[in-house]
Amino acid sequence: MSIDLLDALLDTCREHPDAPAVSQGRRTLSYGELDARIASVAAALKAAGLRAGDRVLFSVRPSLDGICLALGVIAAGGTVVFADPGAGEEMFRARAALAAPRWVAAESLLYLASSGPLKPIARRRGLELPPYSAVVPDARHIYAGSWLPGVPLRALRLRSLLAGGRDLLAGGRVESASDRTETRSEALIIFTSGTTAHPRAVVHSRTSLGTGLAGFAAHVRFAPGDRLLTDQLMIGIPGLIAGAHWRLPAVGTDPGAGPAHYLDVLPGTDSLFLVPAALAALLTLLEDHPEKTPQLSTLLIGGAPVLRPLLERVKRIWPTVRVCAIYGMTEILPVAIADGDEKLAFTGPGDYVGTVLPSIRARIETNATGDGELVLAGEGLALGYLADLPEHPLVSLGTGDLAELHGETLVLRGRSKDMFIRGSTNVYPGLYEPVIAGIAGVADVAMVGVADEIGDDVIVLVIVPSDGVPRGFGSTHPVIATVSAALPGLVDAAVLPDLVLVAADLPRAGRSSKLDRAALRAAVSHHLKSGS
Repeated sequence: MSIDLLDALLDTCREHPDAPAVSQGRRTLSYGELDARIASVAAALKAAGLRAGDRVLFSVRPSLDGICLALGVIAAGGTVVFADPGAGEEMFRARAALAAPRWVAAESLLYLASSGPLKPIARRRGLELPPYSAVVPDARHIYAGSWLPGVPLRALRLRSLLAGGRDLLAGGRVESASDRTETRSEALIIFTSGTTAHPRAVVHSRTSLGTGLAGFAAHVRFAPGDRLLTDQLMIGIPGLIAGAHWRLPAVGTDPGAGPAHYLDVLPGTDSLFLVPAALAALLTLLEDHPEKTPQLSTLLIGGAPVLRPLLERVKRIWPTVRVCAIYGMTEILPVAIADGDEKLAFTGPGDYVGTVLPSIRARIETNATGDGELVLAGEGLALGYLADLPEHPLVSLGTGDLAELHGETLVLRGRSKDMFIRGSTNVYPGLYEPVIAGIAGVADVAMVGVADEIGDDVIVLVIVPSDGVPRGFGSTHPVIATVSAALPGLVDAAVLPDLVLVAADLPRAGRSSKLDRAALRAAVSHHLKSGS
């Protein structure tokens, strides 16, 4: 059954108007207030000229106002295009060119820092910011926060949209899906990876989002009043659909980089979402200071493989907590969810990733190498990739994961397509290696993922320099500095290597001398473990 994102959310708003919906710091919006603000933003944007299908380049941090703006854009018939300013200026420009937005929504601080005297300062701190006021010619602008130099003239202030548009919307409500015909048209664009020449973006509709996120909410058993702590929109929205109280940490609070500060917001939390790396940092702190361990009923973990050592640490800290390990991808939001105890009890080969959600149609197909690849379809599947639409919509998705299906349970056995995962990003080396090989001084190159202690992949780039090097791996050749300086303008920041090494050659196998990635990965792993 397909579910419209806004219908599911706004039905909850109208069923529980007085219940707390979203909090950040001392501010709280009730479900009734959330409904009103979404309606206000949608009406004000329409009055200002936003048309159905208009794309909004979106660089507003997770906040109460930012959530209302994103949902208001979708309610007005627009498309939110998530734009990460940390991707680097060249990549940002390439993504903006592909998305072709008519609107830009950004923090006023980004307008200031990307123009005038502050831009060189930002660059010295490693931030290659695009000029937000001019990166999209003739765009209309919305700014969040107080007005600052660099904000374009006649830009709309987000606070004004929140306050001034409700009376413009007939009946004071956002239209339901029954009143609209475009709920299967695009609503959200998420850039995942790619190069400056070929950015890659996934396009979702209100229906694909609603079906996936409502199914997720039901499967993890969010309930009205549950206090959910996360800064992730794709976790918070399912909580809202279920009537939970979504608590946003303060802007800049990072459990991975500063777990001690995150402890201040944990008390009173029922459900917590963290990626494995951030959870590992928090567990380290709690292992050293067990007296600071807060009560918790549900722990949601996703964004990277969830492996046994991490789960065992969780159970030592929170013996009774219910763990939900999430397996999914940008193209189809959660695919399967594993109970932590079941995952720990699994003794077979592979990675047990749990029960496939009811909205997902999963099958195993034999690929070109004779392996069984997981293929997915269903109402939660994205419309497709931005560069391929509308001519080539997604009908099914070959995940690149080798898998086995046992009834409704799924076990992963590895990956095909040479793909690996770094953080929440699927990394396809074949997209980047040809680009890197074009850098002066590079004769050959390969990118591999080497698993760290929590199951995430460390990206290692191995270069064969044109002038040759002794056998073994090295880390001091001049080409390393050349490539490292060039990469931010060529590839997505999410796939910048953690380590760059040089080698005399790359291992190859078979009559075609194809790169032997498994052998290279093993050699790099041995090198890192031996410290040689």
